[in-house]
Amino acid sequence: MEYLRVEEKVTLVVNYINQVKTRCTFNAAAEAIGITPQAFKKELGKPRPEASWFVSTTTSEPIGYAEEEKHPELYRITRIITSAKVLKRNLGL
Repeated sequence: MEYLRVEEKVTLVVNYINQVKTRCTFNAAAEAIGITPQAFKKELGKPRPEASWFVSTTTSEPIGYAEEEKHPELYRITRIITSAKVLKRNLGL
């Protein structure tokens, strides 16, 4: 997967997280892709339900999201992916 551009890796992670419908910390997603959490947040773009799965490590909430911008199933599962290893393994990164 090293040949993928950052944008493609971000899309891969976003699609995976939306498929499993599980929150994931910015730190875990960024580390799996090989960029900083700030760069990952920037790559996600403006708040939208598909990107609301990515949450703060401290609050377990998406940052800067209004209620209507959050995915309707955001709290369906209490577990949160906090390990880049999990993402790397599941996505073959």
